[in-house]
Amino acid sequence: MNSSEELKNIVREKYAEIANQSKEDNAASCCGSGPVSNKVYNIMMDDYSHLEGYSEDADLGLGCGLPTEFANINKGDVVIDLGSGAGNDCFVARHETGPEGKVIGIDFTPEMIAKARANAEKLGYHNVEFRQGDIENMPVNDAIADVVVSNCVLNLVPNKTGVLNDTFRVLKPGGHFSISDVVLVGELPKELKNQAELYAGCVSGAMQMEDYLGQIEKSGFQNVTVQKKKTILLPDDILEKYLTPEQIAEFASREMGIFSITVYAEKPGVKTSKPKVKLSELNADSSCCSPSSGCC
Repeated sequence: MNSSEELKNIVREKYAEIANQSKEDNAASCCGSGPVSNKVYNIMMDDYSHLEGYSEDADLGLGCGLPTEFANINKGDVVIDLGSGAGNDCFVARHETGPEGKVIGIDFTPEMIAKARANAEKLGYHNVEFRQGDIENMPVNDAIADVVVSNCVLNLVPNKTGVLNDTFRVLKPGGHFSISDVVLVGELPKELKNQAELYAGCVSGAMQMEDYLGQIEKSGFQNVTVQKKKTILLPDDILEKYLTPEQIAEFASREMGIFSITVYAEKPGVKTSKPKVKLSELNADSSCCSPSSGCC
């Protein structure tokens, strides 16, 4: 089994490659780095183009949700983006927090940091800063952030507990996060789990949803809420790279699934306002609930 450091190096190398390839290549694969599908649709990403602050140059098609849309960011807030990539979530957050606020993007891939800084300079944003560092040990002081966001990143980190604990550290009392991530219900076939490419592409590094939500609560957060949930379907031409036809049929028949969820949680302290939830997105495949209610 790969060590934590080996897996992090795999992800770092993959995302250095992704930083220099087109959005079309990224969007046609699992979080940008998995095997490319010949299907037309995107596997993970949601469309950002309707959001204020969106920057096409900063949109690499790597996300699995729209955490900044649900993050309840107020004018003047300090926002931290975990795994900030080319900066798209930071620029959307900057629109919400305004010029009087501050946005800090953290990424451990030098190529992504360089790309994000170039995008910020081109846009003339002087209150958006990008720092190279590990999100398990962020290069920021304690209790500095009002809001933390992240888009399809924690699933790539072997030490998810470390990330959640450090997120708790950097948030102010009463601060909150909104994180989009990939989770599982049921076990993936080991042939998929063991592929380093697919790990860097989001799926094999994902936790069970119940464990993921439970870990957030164990890290000290309260009011844990699933703001959005959608099913992720892997096309057969991706599965065929790793599984036999018999295994694909077995995989499809299991009572299991791969999901993108957006989760809100608060650090205890001064109460914050309720998270924004779009009722139009509460369809049969998108639900809002508390993990304690058992409805997820």
